[in-house]
Amino acid sequence: MNDTLTLLLQKLDENRPRHHVLEQYYAGQQPLSFLAPEARDALGNRFARINANLPRLAITALAERLRVVGFRGVDVWEDWQRCDMEELSRVAHREALLLGQAYMICWTDRYGRPLVTVESAQQMTALRDPGTRRLTHALKKWETATTTEAVLYGPDVITRYRANQTGATTAGFYVVDEIANPLGVPPVVRLLNSDRILDEGVSEINDLIPITDMLSKLLADILVSSENAARPRRYASGIALEERPVVDEDGIDTGETEDVNPFGENDKMMISENDAARFGQLDAADLAGYERAVDIALTMASAVSSLPPHMLGIMHDNPSSADAIRSAEAGLTAKAEARQAQFGRTHEDLARLIVAVRDGVDPQRVDVRVEWADPSTRSVSADADATVKLVQAGVLPVTWALKRLGYTDEAIDEIRTARRTEALDAQAVDLSKLVN
Repeated sequence: MNDTLTLLLQKLDENRPRHHVLEQYYAGQQPLSFLAPEARDALGNRFARINANLPRLAITALAERLRVVGFRGVDVWEDWQRCDMEELSRVAHREALLLGQAYMICWTDRYGRPLVTVESAQQMTALRDPGTRRLTHALKKWETATTTEAVLYGPDVITRYRANQTGATTAGFYVVDEIANPLGVPPVVRLLNSDRILDEGVSEINDLIPITDMLSKLLADILVSSENAARPRRYASGIALEERPVVDEDGIDTGETEDVNPFGENDKMMISENDAARFGQLDAADLAGYERAVDIALTMASAVSSLPPHMLGIMHDNPSSADAIRSAEAGLTAKAEARQAQFGRTHEDLARLIVAVRDGVDPQRVDVRVEWADPSTRSVSADADATVKLVQAGVLPVTWALKRLGYTDEAIDEIRTARRTEALDAQAVDLSKLVN
């Protein structure tokens, strides 16, 4: 069997345990950590899942600030929209932020047009040249009801493999089909979430996982305390216990007896004929200490994830102003800008593949630059006011001002056409008479 195929299959399988853990935390289904056996017994099966899903919040808050709005240098936006990449690119960003990497494949559809698909790192992996750090081979592996399928993407040929069993690892694969690759490079790009040279992708929630466990433990403690001590407990003295028969799981009397409290937990009134009987009530537990501990955990989460306090539910007495919110989100905005710079190279490589597939050119000779939406939270009125001032000062033309405000090229063309029509209407010009 192909040595490259075996290497990629092994590389894909060795990451499965880590990916499984990350998926659990993103879904909020991770097992509870730091939970004492006594607390687990007290909870029973009433609180089967007590998790604060900070990982999903951290991924979503960052991914929603990564929005591709266009490309400069080549005309690929129509193909981008046709492949539904306005939405799928955001899916790819979330996958890369969670698992450390995501993949996009560019090939042709049945009409010969460029077709882009987004792939998860759970099904795909790649090798890169240590010198150029560009992908040399990529592998996608998935299962059907009866087989295990794999596709090896190389610079010159694309090979389809199959194993006649599910769950195949590195054995049993045979060649099903081969397709020549005229691009000279694998038709695959990788979104790598890493700020270091040799990293193979780092999840954004790695540093958040222990803090999430800490917060989940505190929430479990709050529920245990609420169940056992937060409600005022009543007591009675000078009252004899009652003997009740002990029954088994089937309700059959075992012949043994046990002493129990004659007053049930939910009894509204307690009565005793014993003159020595005394009744009272214990003070309820104060849960304020847990509130302070939760605030500490949320503050730590804000520090490692750059999430502003208002996104984590840390509220203050006075409502935040727009400027205060923008300032609080400065760290998250800076992180989004760093991810834009990193992911931008991958999207540019994808645009090169789209042009190469569509026009039959060498992708390495295509010059393209990606454009991103502003990742910061901007007030609509403040943004519009600043843009108007730049136009009045002659710094920006109206077309660029509209683009700064987020209008697409199509919308700008429609606005310009509408303004010309209104100007002619104001001058009472009949366009039909101007046509020879």
